Amino acid sequence: MMEYTIDLLIRVTGDAFIVGGSRQQYQGFDADIIKDRWPKEGPLGGIITALDVSGKSPRKPEWNLIVSCDMPFLTVDWLRFLVERAATSDAQVVVPHSEHGPEPLCACWRTDTVETLLAAFERGVRKVTQGISLLCAEVLDEADWKRFDSAGRLFWNMNTAANYEEARRILEAEKE
Repeated sequence: MMEYTIDLLIRVTGDAFIVGGSRQQYQGFDADIIKDRWPKEGPLGGIITALDVSGKSPRKPEWNLIVSCDMPFLTVDWLRFLVERAATSDAQVVVPHSEHGPEPLCACWRTDTVETLLAAFERGVRKVTQGISLLCAEVLDEADWKRFDSAGRLFWNMNTAANYEEARRILEAEKE
């Protein structure tokens, strides 16, 4: 899954970074590895880490495409649409909303939101949706993303070994 996600990101943005708790855990992947400043504190800390590192890089990109590595049905077309939408948005985060709610781990975040998110994190905020509520968000609903998801799986994620096996079975069946 990590290789698949890295490949998607490289095809869409030209590069990929892994934010994680341990550099050794991710050695061997074709991506720069960034040590999460707050391992085991949830994804908001990882998002803040990514935005902070990105904002201090020589390139200083305006936006960061943040994608979880457990979403096996993401596509290049969808991610390109998301990135293009963000590039023309006045929002601070462009986040899809599925039948399950906001999908902040498949969203575009403005790099300059790091200070707002960091201040909230330091006050104890850990839920990504609470971080989003502090920002100006553009929400992409089904009308925006459904054309990229005829099977209803675009934001499906894997949380168990059984989920992984199901995703693998579906992907193999689609190859046939």
